[in-house]
Amino acid sequence: MTEGVSRPGKSKGAGNERRLARSGEDFDIIIGFLGFWAVVLVVVTVWMEVTGQPALWWALGLLATLLAIYGMVRLRRKLPDRR
Repeated sequence: MTEGVSRPGKSKGAGNERRLARSGEDFDIIIGFLGFWAVVLVVVTVWMEVTGQPALWWALGLLATLLAIYGMVRLRRKLPDRR
């Protein structure tokens, strides 16, 4: 019944571009989330320093957040731009 009927082949690259664009947007969301917490940690660290309370752990958390943002931005540059 279906002999000789050719089916269109699946395009291997069609979904890949969409997936790369979506993953780029995911990176943007993560970078924004980390950026929000970096601002919060800057405020908390400055407040702790001004009031004379120990701020070492807050500053280390800020450092870890900034390093994570730096790493995410470097990874994001390898992905295509959003449309």
